[in-house]
Amino acid sequence: MSIRSGRRVADALRTAGVDVTVHDVDADLVPALADTRPDLVWPLLHGASGEDGSVRDVLELLNLPSVGTGPRASRIAWSKPIAKTSVTRAGLATPEFVTLPQSLFRELGANRILDAVVAKLGLPLVVKPSRGGSALGVTLVQSPEDLPRAMVACFAYSDTALIERAVQGTEVAVSVVELDGEPVALPAVEVVTEGPYDYDARYNPGRTEYFAPARLSPELADKAAEVAVAAHRALGLRHLSRTDLIIDGDGQPWFLEVNVAPGMTETSLFPQAAEAGGHDLPTLYRRIVEDALGTR
Repeated sequence: MSIRSGRRVADALRTAGVDVTVHDVDADLVPALADTRPDLVWPLLHGASGEDGSVRDVLELLNLPSVGTGPRASRIAWSKPIAKTSVTRAGLATPEFVTLPQSLFRELGANRILDAVVAKLGLPLVVKPSRGGSALGVTLVQSPEDLPRAMVACFAYSDTALIERAVQGTEVAVSVVELDGEPVALPAVEVVTEGPYDYDARYNPGRTEYFAPARLSPELADKAAEVAVAAHRALGLRHLSRTDLIIDGDGQPWFLEVNVAPGMTETSLFPQAAEAGGHDLPTLYRRIVEDALGTR
């Protein structure tokens, strides 16, 4: 997906008249960057090193400006418990949750801990890695008997599990882009799946249907936009982001997580949102680059 995102953005920027070179993240990257000294780097690597701030740390070491959130804010956003705590302090709603490291989970006894989790948070629950993307290791738990299996699946991807109360409602992704330095929400994209929006649902055709813009009333669409922009500001994000929300039956948007490196493939949510908002992608991507360079 990272390669597809990179090629799609590169093609769009070339269409907009920008000189672009694409590099993979390998042993040749740092020498290439040091030799060519590009005016700007747009990291489009998904997953840990692309979203946890480490690649952006390297760019700072090389004194190269980049599109997107800086390394310190990326690390905060990459950690779901820290991000949820940060947006809560900013007044946003997020489902109640607990975090359990695998070591503590084993030391204290799995059954007793899981009984306490169900007693405290109720059912259904969502179990997910505290850090990670693409919904890897994420399980919707409907009954207590399913919880141990969900924990095992989660620990395959992370040494710490985040367990949160599952909110029933409409799942939407709200992308934010900074235009002239001000974060602006693009139209929400509604995600409809049979079962949880897990890795299989995201990347295998047929299980997921998208509506861009989301089928929301104007009032709910405005609420979702306000939450995404508030999360973008509260977490110190930059240039672009995507916030995942659930809107419950009472019209309350619940913050789930944020992505500092949204997918940019032809089926990704950020491009869908941009096109739903009437944006020409080459023009929008060039504008993001120009804003990052401080030339607008």
